[in-house]
Amino acid sequence: MTKAAETATFLGIIGTVYLLFLFQILPSSEKIRIDILPVLPWWALVSFGAYSLGNIGYHVYRFKDCEDAYHELMAQINEAKKSLATQGISVD
Repeated sequence: MTKAAETATFLGIIGTVYLLFLFQILPSSEKIRIDILPVLPWWALVSFGAYSLGNIGYHVYRFKDCEDAYHELMAQINEAKKSLATQGISVD
């Protein structure tokens, strides 16, 4: 099973259980049904957003500078420009 299928299955199960509680098919206390269930999707969305921003920020902070890759890429660009110049194509 791929990671996407696992995620879809997990979200489907969680969504089904949430709807069963929301529509009172599964019993729950009145306080949970009135106070918690309506805001649970928003809480999940905000939590996911905070996690995503933190994860992206952390990985941007930890991103390693790739000097060797930069020089290799610049050499390939110059080589491509020279190759195109021999064919009469101006790139600048």
